[in-house]
Amino acid sequence: MKLSIVIVNYRVPYFLEQCLLSVRKSAQGIDTEVWVVDNNSGDGSVEYLQSRFPEVHFVANEENVGFSRANNQAIRLSKGQYVLLLNPDTLIGESTLRTVVDFMDSKPNAGGLGVKMLNGHGRFLPESKRGFPSPWVSFCKLSGLNRLFPHSSRFNRYHLSYLSRDEVHKVEVLSGAFMLMRREALDKVGLLDERFFMYGEDIDLSYRLILGGYDNYYYPTPILHYKGESSSVSDVKYLRSFYGAMGLFFDKYYRNRMNPLLHGLINVVIKARTALALMLRSLRKVPAAEKPAKIFYWHPSEGEAAISAYHDRSHILINTDEVTCDRLLLTMEKLADRKHTFHLTNDTTKRVISP
Repeated sequence: MKLSIVIVNYRVPYFLEQCLLSVRKSAQGIDTEVWVVDNNSGDGSVEYLQSRFPEVHFVANEENVGFSRANNQAIRLSKGQYVLLLNPDTLIGESTLRTVVDFMDSKPNAGGLGVKMLNGHGRFLPESKRGFPSPWVSFCKLSGLNRLFPHSSRFNRYHLSYLSRDEVHKVEVLSGAFMLMRREALDKVGLLDERFFMYGEDIDLSYRLILGGYDNYYYPTPILHYKGESSSVSDVKYLRSFYGAMGLFFDKYYRNRMNPLLHGLINVVIKARTALALMLRSLRKVPAAEKPAKIFYWHPSEGEAAISAYHDRSHILINTDEVTCDRLLLTMEKLADRKHTFHLTNDTTKRVISP
C-alpha cells in the first residue's frame, strides 16, 4: 500500500463529500486507502456518505474524541507507506497526490510535507508554511511585530513570509489540514499527542519529526481549504483552544529549558492575549449574512478572460464536473487579487459549496 489518507469529520458531510470526490480522482493510479473517522457528528454523516463512497473505510466514534485521537485511530489501522492527514473542508487537484508522493519518494530524508493552501477566494493561506513557535517567534506573533515587518526573517519566522510561496522550501511546521508523512518517520517519533484536543497537534508532530532527524518540506502545489469549516466550533471555543494549545506546547518543550520567570511571563502573555482576543471578538459587530445580488456561472470554455471581465468581489459558480480541479485551483490563485468568491457544485450532488 503506497498511501493512506486519513480524514476526521465533525458535522461537515457536504464539504467532506466534495473532498472525497476530489480524492477519488487524484488517487487514480496510486495504491491508496481512505479512512474517515466521524467524531459523533450526530447528523447522519456516516450513513449519508457510506453508500456514496463504498471504497472508503469509515470509523464511527460514539463521542467526540478530538482531532488527534481520531487521526491516531485511523493511522493505527492504515497500512500505507505514506500517511496523509487531510481536512474534510479541502479540495485537491487531480495531480496533487501523484505530485507529492513522487516528491517524497525523491527525498528519502523527508519526514513530512505540506502544500500551498488557498481559501475560497483563491488567496494564499499563510499557515501553509510556518516556523516553530519558539519564545522569540511567539513574542513577535503575540506582540504584532510580525505584522509590522511581514517580510522580515527576524520578526516573521512564524509564517515565513520572506520565503517565496511558489518555491520548494525546507520548513519547520506543517499544517494538519494537509500533512503528508512517511510512516517510517511516524514509527520513530510517535503519532499525534492526544493531549492536544484541537489545534497545536500539527506543530507538535512537526517538531518531533525535526527532532527525529527528518526534514519537513513545503511544496507549492495548490489545494483549496475552506479554513474553519471543519472545526465547527464557536469563536470563543476556537480562541480558547488555539491559545490553550500554544500554552500546552510551551509547557511540553520549554518548561525545563528556560528561566522560570521567563516561562511564567510567556504564560501570562498567552493568557492576556487570549483575554484580549475574546474581548475584541465580543465587541466586533458581525454583519448579517447577505445573499449575493448576482452569481455568475463560469464555464471553462469561456476561458479565464470571462472571469477577468467580472467586477471585483463577484460571486462565481463553477461546476467541478466541467473543469478539472487542477485548472480550477490555478484559476482561483491567478485571480486572487480580484477578491472573487468561488462557489462550487457538481452533477453528482447538485449542492453548492460556498466559503
